[in-house]
Amino acid sequence: MSRNPAVVMRLVASAYAVAERAGSIVRNVLQSGELEIVEKTGANDLQTLADRLAQQSICTSLAKHFPKITIIGEEELTEEPREDLVEEGQAEAILQKCCPSEYEDLKEEELVVWVDPLDGTKEYTEGLLDNVTVLIGIAYKGKAIAGVINQPFYNYQGGASADLGRTMWGMLGLGTFGIEVKGIPDGRRVVTTTRSHSNKVVTDCVNAMEPHEVIRVGGAGNKIIQLIEGKASAYVFASPGCKKWDTCATEAILHAVGGKLTDMHGNGYHYDANVKHMNSAGVLATLHNHQYYVSRVPQSVLSALNH
Repeated sequence: MSRNPAVVMRLVASAYAVAERAGSIVRNVLQSGELEIVEKTGANDLQTLADRLAQQSICTSLAKHFPKITIIGEEELTEEPREDLVEEGQAEAILQKCCPSEYEDLKEEELVVWVDPLDGTKEYTEGLLDNVTVLIGIAYKGKAIAGVINQPFYNYQGGASADLGRTMWGMLGLGTFGIEVKGIPDGRRVVTTTRSHSNKVVTDCVNAMEPHEVIRVGGAGNKIIQLIEGKASAYVFASPGCKKWDTCATEAILHAVGGKLTDMHGNGYHYDANVKHMNSAGVLATLHNHQYYVSRVPQSVLSALNH
């Protein structure tokens, strides 16, 4: 007799389907031309109609099917949930996967979901569409164990007939799917870092890595994809600008392929429901050679960033 899929596998399967739905919402809002942009804390911290609708869709859908999970989303929403945004589907291919034994018996109430409905909002408003992702991360006992990333505009320069968007997912003990791990040539140091939130501490830290090349782009999800696809060897952001909803999904997907994401001191982040949302000690992520990059962080940078 076959067992029903484990709760966590059903949650990932639902997160995959609703991430795809959120990606189509993000595309449709852009196509409509009515972005309805508001500044949250300033010109670099924006919210659009796409952020709001995508978060409604994700949170309402997951809460409907998994009423006991804790969901923490980036946007503070005041509107009543809209039934037409609810996604009922689940990714069948994920339900067919064998759940890692340590997660087989997890209960809904033990899981925390971190949602960034539109990572790279500023870039979205400026037409830098490769930078945009939808992030849904799943944590258990404070550890990021699974994640889904949707890239709504993947392949957007491929012409009118191109298939737009892609979705990848990963889970510790299972691996990562929907993206090919390439890795960067040995010995080459390419650092990806922030495009719009730089300062002296951030720049000093990047320079200390002695990179052969620096890539400045938006979106935490986008930078993690660069690591996995061999476009960058390290994501270095020595600033408290990143939040837990930026790193939960991305950390799980990176860790599932053997990479690592920590703060600038080399310590892991925790994703319990009651942790502070800010990653106040920065973000350092790599596919390989994590310790090298940790060892290069200057003392002045470590002193500037709190644990």
